[in-house]
Amino acid sequence: MNLANKITLTRIFLVPIMMFFLLVNFDYLPPIQIEDFYITYNQIIAALIFIIAASTDGVDGYIARKRKMVTNLGKLLDPLADKLLVAAVLISLVEMGKCDALIAIVIISREFAVTGLRQVALLEGTVMAASKWGKWKTATQITAIVAMLLNNFPFVLVGIPFDLISTWIAAIITIYSGIDYFVKNKSVLHFS
Repeated sequence: MNLANKITLTRIFLVPIMMFFLLVNFDYLPPIQIEDFYITYNQIIAALIFIIAASTDGVDGYIARKRKMVTNLGKLLDPLADKLLVAAVLISLVEMGKCDALIAIVIISREFAVTGLRQVALLEGTVMAASKWGKWKTATQITAIVAMLLNNFPFVLVGIPFDLISTWIAAIITIYSGIDYFVKNKSVLHFS
């Protein structure tokens, strides 16, 4: 197994660790509180794990291309790792009351739909490259998720609902990027 695939597997293995810190409450540790803002230590740890895991997304692909280590396993694992990370954290944030269920459903549905389209394209012998909108989608989703994980810190201190704004921006770009993928790759869909 090459280095790029090991990095991708690390991202997958970080998902349950992040979930543990996100969903388990360490009552014996008091939260950090600044005026009306508070955050628990386990939320900070979960956010740091998410940031580390999300940052490996570009690293594994870069290494695979730079060192000519692109493998079929990597092509399968990389999008799977991305979907697991985003879906797990969004579902958890809905459970915690930090994310609207509609946003989570839209984002996760788009991920499944585009993954399905990619699979159909592969069966046709076509590889769908990531688009610029797909990259923007990823960046806005990561930004929104980090803002929600950190209880909108530091923007909450100045009264800016950055978490809400970034979440809706992520949802809109997610929808647009999904439509873009289907329009640009409609040739792989055969309805007969």
